[in-house]
Amino acid sequence: MTDPSSGTASKATQLLGLHRDPTLLTVVNVWDVISATVVADVPGTTALASASHSIAASYGYPDGENIPRELMLEAVERIVKATDLPVSADLEGGYGDPAETIRQAIGIGVVGANIEDQMRPLAEAAANVEAIIRAAEAEGVPDFVLNARTDAFVKAGDRDPADVLKDAVERGKAFLDAGAPVVFVPGRLDEAQVTTLVEAFGPQKLTLIGIPGIPSLERLEELGVARVSYGPMSQNVALTALQELVEDVHRGGGVPSTMRILN
Repeated sequence: MTDPSSGTASKATQLLGLHRDPTLLTVVNVWDVISATVVADVPGTTALASASHSIAASYGYPDGENIPRELMLEAVERIVKATDLPVSADLEGGYGDPAETIRQAIGIGVVGANIEDQMRPLAEAAANVEAIIRAAEAEGVPDFVLNARTDAFVKAGDRDPADVLKDAVERGKAFLDAGAPVVFVPGRLDEAQVTTLVEAFGPQKLTLIGIPGIPSLERLEELGVARVSYGPMSQNVALTALQELVEDVHRGGGVPSTMRILN
């Protein structure tokens, strides 16, 4: 069990406070030590979050719990050890045992996590949330920031958007009732949908992914959103820059004059 007075418990409380603050928390996701160090060193960065898709890709695995849990946690542990900031980990659906996965994550210093519901039956998904919260409390980290994710929009297909939004509200409220402090609803949501979710969950309870097409960060803060993260987008931005460098080299150019020496 983690000592409640330990750095892990304290960082969990710190991370929870960042979510509860009316100021929107933004986290640009990282996938290894160098990306974590670069992001952490940017003024204004208050927390880090790993991206499961990006970590899996860096090891040659497709997304979707194909990377072994042990390897995922090893990568996350390296990130945790590289910074003094609180770290939240994207742990997909929990690798078949969400509570145990969170217990192991807390053991390496993780103080928050995304866990997908993968549109399991609602009772099962809510029970997983409750088990995770109990596991965190048993480990001495009662303020662990479970970012309970519903895939209502991700797996919506061609369903009526109104029905999808209704599902997201129902599932998110069930997760909050089960003890999750915040609910993650990824998708290209418009202002009306965001407003409905915030009204259903309460202010500073909804987290979103920062993809093109959603309202501005300023507007999301005004609406009462707790957090915006960027998932695999940050790695895609980095890889786009690398690809553009290669293309420019092939044209006879070289590194851009705006390049920074970061390591």
